[in-house]
Amino acid sequence: MANIEFGLIIRPSTFTLPINPYDLHEYNCRCIQAVSQVFTTIWVEDHLQWGNDVTLECFTTMSYLAAMFPHFRIGSIVLSQSYRNPALVAKMIANLHFLSGGRCILGIGAGWKADEHIAYGYPMPDKERWEQLEEAIVIIRSMWMEQAATFVGKHYQIHNVYCEPRPSPSIPLLIGGGGERRTLPLVARYADWWNYNSCPVEEYAHKVAVLKEHCRRIGRDFAEITLTYSGTVNVSEDPAEIVSASPRYVIAGTSSEVIERLNRYCDVGVRHLMLRFSGFQALEHFVATVAPHFM
Repeated sequence: MANIEFGLIIRPSTFTLPINPYDLHEYNCRCIQAVSQVFTTIWVEDHLQWGNDVTLECFTTMSYLAAMFPHFRIGSIVLSQSYRNPALVAKMIANLHFLSGGRCILGIGAGWKADEHIAYGYPMPDKERWEQLEEAIVIIRSMWMEQAATFVGKHYQIHNVYCEPRPSPSIPLLIGGGGERRTLPLVARYADWWNYNSCPVEEYAHKVAVLKEHCRRIGRDFAEITLTYSGTVNVSEDPAEIVSASPRYVIAGTSSEVIERLNRYCDVGVRHLMLRFSGFQALEHFVATVAPHFM
């Protein structure tokens, strides 16, 4: 059995969650406590609004959870690079890493949710998003590794920046996305971890093959990149409870079926599974019947 770790993606919003909005925090804490013996990471999505539903901001939520749950690592899945100045992101996550005893993982991506950009006054470029993402990554990594870091790009620049204390141990940089012409080349060049989400294993395996080819072209050792998958799980022994109407791909089935499907992701190289659950009952059932198979 491969060495697999599990992470919990908390509910970032009351969107699709039929609870009192003010119970969202309590619900998330209850879920974290329920997985505390078998999961190693907590992940927070980066969205600013889902209509008028209560929505948690990523960075402040990560900071709170890092303090509340000190034996978990905390990660973003994933930051939209255009919402925050990249130099400030580098400093904030380095500071949280320091205060939490080295427990942070920075996930970042190009961003996609146009209504948030418009509502909050951020530009929503097309091709420039990937140019900006690469410059943001270069700035973040430079600030973590160098004193008096300087970078002048097309979109962002820094001059003699000190990010002290610099991260020790180093912060894993996760890049999210599966774009074969823009995102995966960035993963090959810069990522410590890669995440692709909510897809059948056949699609994931295809993306892995493309990423391997990008690594080969630039001389990067593909084995240096930790492969991760994030998605939704609905597990139950009652067929009536595992029907999914979600527009996203859902890993749904009995315990044995979910185990078999997760094993297929592991077979193509996944080493960290970040999961959200259809409800608390499915989460509890997963912890009791699925997770022990991978321990």
